Amino acid sequence: MSKVKVKTESKEYWVHIGPGASELLPDVLGAFNREPKTILIITDDLVAKLYLDKIKAFIDQSYTVHHFILENGESAKSFQNYYDIQSFALEKGLDRNSVVIALGGGVVGDIAGFVASTYMRGIKFIQIPTTLLAHDSAVGGKVAINHPLGKNMIGSFYQPEAVLYDTSFLSTLPMNELRSGFAEVVKHALIWDKEFYEWIKENITSLEALDDQRLRFCIEKGIQTKAEVVSSDETEQGLRAILNYGHTLGHALEAAYGYGEITHGDGVALGMLFATELSEVLVPSLDLSKELRTLWKKYGFPNEIKANIHPGDLLNWMKKDKKSKAGHIHMVLMQEVGKVQLDSVPDDVIMKKLESFYK
Repeated sequence: MSKVKVKTESKEYWVHIGPGASELLPDVLGAFNREPKTILIITDDLVAKLYLDKIKAFIDQSYTVHHFILENGESAKSFQNYYDIQSFALEKGLDRNSVVIALGGGVVGDIAGFVASTYMRGIKFIQIPTTLLAHDSAVGGKVAINHPLGKNMIGSFYQPEAVLYDTSFLSTLPMNELRSGFAEVVKHALIWDKEFYEWIKENITSLEALDDQRLRFCIEKGIQTKAEVVSSDETEQGLRAILNYGHTLGHALEAAYGYGEITHGDGVALGMLFATELSEVLVPSLDLSKELRTLWKKYGFPNEIKANIHPGDLLNWMKKDKKSKAGHIHMVLMQEVGKVQLDSVPDDVIMKKLESFYK
């Protein structure tokens, strides 16, 4: 088992990575200065069937343990579910010493973390990710729910006490979820680590090549990148924005398609390809998009936008992105592999490039 330290202005904590990492839960709970008496596990219906009882079994019987089960999917990050969980916590008597455990993928981690960050002005929470995608979302303290007018628009920066990344849980992932998470792995390489990107090209010729050893290597590299960036800029005042490479269009696609109609990873993958081609327009020396299109085909990522989605609608969704300023779209663009920056892009340039993504 390995571990990575995340050090921010507000908190330091460890991300434990490896098979059996979830078994460290008793140690994490026992290390709190004021031990909780009440624990709330937030999970979804698919994960609950697989792992809820297992996690409960790790917790000493001296604790009172409650659980709240969401329906699997992006739509779970709603105002109504946020309200219902808060009401449930109040009804069960959670206090300021209680702990929230997020057991699931990115959706569960986001809403559970937001609940923890606002319940009684903030209580402790622990991330126990169960997806590859969550190697990104569970680290760094971004927690949120969705609004009909934009993804992750209601949220906060709130760090967990620990992340227990039990890689044995990934064995039950369906292929579309593995692909979705792998998009964020590639993103970390593209924005930060050219050597890692070259390793991916050489070693991951298809998703079937992600055996246990390679998968763990990818997870550790991705988390190390996330930790380094977040440690420098916890609340996204500057550097941390680079982690949004591919997300401006990716989030727009999720909203335009309808939440749950395209996975987050597929949206980000298409968004990265778009951002790379747009970067080539603005940085003529960059020549990467053809190579990415070849990789995307190997990995099964989409490389075009559905015909029924109007580019003007996507442009409007992109203007709702949190990086936009005064109605001007700001995107993370690439200078070279391993080096990206945030730039303002004119609407007409974006529209022209969007139109090239339809067949």
